[in-house]
Amino acid sequence: MRIGLAGVGRIGAGHAETLRGLAEVEEVVVADADPGRAREVAAKLGAVSVDAVDALFTAGLDGLVVATPTAAHADLVIRAVDAGLPVFVEKPVAADLDATVRTLAAVRHAGVPVQVGFQRRFDPGHVAARDAVRSGRLGWVHTVRSCTLDPAPPPDEYIPTSGGLFRDCSVHDFDAVRFVTGRDVAEVSAAGANRGSAVFAASDDVATGSAVLTLDDGTLAVVSATRYNAAGYDVRLEVLGSLDGVVAGLDDRTPLSPASGGFRPAGPPHTRFQERFADAYEAELRAFAAMVASGGPSPCPPEESLEAFYVAEACEIARRERRAVTIDEVRG
Repeated sequence: MRIGLAGVGRIGAGHAETLRGLAEVEEVVVADADPGRAREVAAKLGAVSVDAVDALFTAGLDGLVVATPTAAHADLVIRAVDAGLPVFVEKPVAADLDATVRTLAAVRHAGVPVQVGFQRRFDPGHVAARDAVRSGRLGWVHTVRSCTLDPAPPPDEYIPTSGGLFRDCSVHDFDAVRFVTGRDVAEVSAAGANRGSAVFAASDDVATGSAVLTLDDGTLAVVSATRYNAAGYDVRLEVLGSLDGVVAGLDDRTPLSPASGGFRPAGPPHTRFQERFADAYEAELRAFAAMVASGGPSPCPPEESLEAFYVAEACEIARRERRAVTIDEVRG
């Protein structure tokens, strides 16, 4: 099959390399707002480059991967499904809630499958945690704890357009909580703090945040995020039940140092999300290629992305207004 890739920046270049390594993908066609960068990536990987993203739609593709900046996601998804092309799109589907809803309406009308890039759904630890919940061996779940702790902030110029910590970063945790538990979020409370660069406060954002989610069966989920975890990149999810508990993301590279002896990671900590989720990124693109080949359903449809976006929006309101917010309130 012939797969197009729009955007070869930090994530897109990694996707190009993964796609080029899939046996079922015969050719990868890349495009970027910077044609020179597209040519450079294509030359390195033995892929094909075109000089503009628009040219992808006349390149005889079987599917399209969208890894452009967020502002371009919705338009490219809609153009692709209108052309009958299955799409893989990095989160978020669109820059805001209204645009997300409009994009989903277009996807439903076209009837073309779209997969959203929530890679934790393909992480072996998160999948195993979900299996443990589904099997019943944990008993009834009472607490979930999920964290995304970045070792350092992104570039200052990214922060004003990021959407904020809950939408940009914790949205992965919100989706993971829903994926692992199989439950919806009913209500949230959230708080944030700034003790780092002034750019966060200037952008009405926070560098550290925490949210408490009440799920629809009464389970409590605690989500934590920060841009300043110098120990290393740390993503873990714990599920605690009446009979047992499990944790995803605890291994030889987890950046934890015991205060008084005991377990100590044997390897160097992860420094980037690409390292921590290398297997998951490959698995999600394998799933996309299988979806394109079979015409089957999406393993992560945009409706799931919308639910996580609702939770992120509710957390942002809760942080700003210092009150509990129901998901129904955000849905309107």
